[in-house]
Amino acid sequence: MVWGVLEEMRIRSLGVIDDAVVELSPGFTAVTGETGAGKTMVVTSLGLLLGGRADPALVRIGAASAVVEGRISVPPGAPAAVRAEEAGAELDEGVLLVSRTVSAEGRSRAHLGGRSVPVGLLAELADELVAVHGQTDQQGLLKPARQRGALDRYAGEAVSVPLAAYGEAYRRLRAVTAELDEITTRARERAQEADLLRFGLEEVEAVAPLPGEDAELAAEAERLGHAEALASAAALAHAALAGSPEDPESVDATTLVAGAGRALEAVRSHDPALAALADRMGEISILLADVATELAGYADDLDADPLRLAAVEERRAALTQLIRKYGDGEGTAAVLSWAEQSAARLGELDNDDDRIEELTAERDRLRDELSALAQRLTDARTEAADRFAAAVTAELASLAMPHARVSFSLAQTEDPEGVEVGGRRVAYGPSGADEVELLLAPHPGAPPRPIAKGASGGELSRVMLAVEVVFAGVDPVPTYLFDEVDAGVGGKAAVEIGRRLAKLARTAQVVVVTHLPQVAAFADRQLLVEKTNDGSVTRSGVTVLEGEERVRELSRMLAGQEDSETARAHAEELLAAARADG
Repeated sequence: MVWGVLEEMRIRSLGVIDDAVVELSPGFTAVTGETGAGKTMVVTSLGLLLGGRADPALVRIGAASAVVEGRISVPPGAPAAVRAEEAGAELDEGVLLVSRTVSAEGRSRAHLGGRSVPVGLLAELADELVAVHGQTDQQGLLKPARQRGALDRYAGEAVSVPLAAYGEAYRRLRAVTAELDEITTRARERAQEADLLRFGLEEVEAVAPLPGEDAELAAEAERLGHAEALASAAALAHAALAGSPEDPESVDATTLVAGAGRALEAVRSHDPALAALADRMGEISILLADVATELAGYADDLDADPLRLAAVEERRAALTQLIRKYGDGEGTAAVLSWAEQSAARLGELDNDDDRIEELTAERDRLRDELSALAQRLTDARTEAADRFAAAVTAELASLAMPHARVSFSLAQTEDPEGVEVGGRRVAYGPSGADEVELLLAPHPGAPPRPIAKGASGGELSRVMLAVEVVFAGVDPVPTYLFDEVDAGVGGKAAVEIGRRLAKLARTAQVVVVTHLPQVAAFADRQLLVEKTNDGSVTRSGVTVLEGEERVRELSRMLAGQEDSETARAHAEELLAAARADG
């Protein structure tokens, strides 16, 4: 069931395309046109809609920005619809509107269902909606890592489940190994660090500072160092307030204030304002008496012991040395904090032997776990490789390569420090221990060779198409976009590619950018990208071809002449054969 179809795209100011509407068929749409007419702009536009990289060079010269808009039918409940709605997008009767704007300055904006969204969300939806394949993808298929990825994708959960567990164990093993190497290779440095920490902690322990002790001792030293001046000032202040026993005739503040208070008390009943002042005078009298009492007690308690001052200064000197070395001049609290952290670090360093033993045991356990998981991966890949190769080989028979045979080579490289697979120690990496290579024997008697060495451009195109068709049976997407997948192919092979794409279009939407009339004839809809030039500006437009116009375009593709009777007859024959095959 097709659960997502790209209905149309509108392209404005993108490359050579000024303003064009691309109407796509739910089945098989072929995009044709002369070389340089901008056929790849269709692929580029779809790439932008699907979160591809925005290149400001794509913006048409003279335009402020390029805009691509698309309409995708996505039934409610489909994964793409659910994800879009989670992002706040709205579906209009099962249609999702997508747009992408690229400014000439390089800024890019994306909208989904009327809501501005991150470009990354479009890329996320692309995984659910469209599989894009171009000539660069063919080159990618030459890389062993991509071939292993294709095999793993085909194998499904048989590989993905143990591969996820393997990946987690692999990352943990790398972390454990790195820590173990760090401990063992830096043993001397760590021992020196431990000695320094131990010496510092012994110094701190010998002094045993208390939080805030430095500030308290500073205040005490200040008081002891000025004890005589403080005592003299307190005595003079006390005499001024309470009088001096040695001078009975002296006038003191307490006596004067008391006299003032008595004078006010005598007449306070005659004026409330004066009564308030009398009350305040009484308060002053009480306050003066309290201060005088405290001054007398302060003088009696003041300690002027020079021995105590010497002890305080000695203690302060010891604390100052600690603060300078371990407290960054911030006081005893910083020294105590350093001591706490250093004790924890020393505990780590002193436990190196225990930690090495723990890490070694964990490393050995993880290596055993990886060995078991790598073996599971190898077994699952081996089983899937036979099925995958058989399925691709069967597809190649439908693509005019009836005698071709595809197979997979799974090998491992021996490494005494590796994991155990099949009774041997072999090298391993983040994806297991298997080196996967896709082999092709194009005809009987030819030895299987890596496709990077044994496949021509046309054969590689067909192998990639066969691989994608096989994937369509096990892991389908609603839309397939092929950019010149028929490169290097002609004649009967081109007819077979067209026929196979038409078959794929029965269960999915297929869009093909092609230069081969044999392929275009099988399409349900053919679009022509046509270039015009008014002498100063070159533009390209997109037209839906039907009837006579389609015959003329196929004739041009066949012979380069739209009005050639022979080419027209051949074009009509191609269309008739394609309809009969459908």
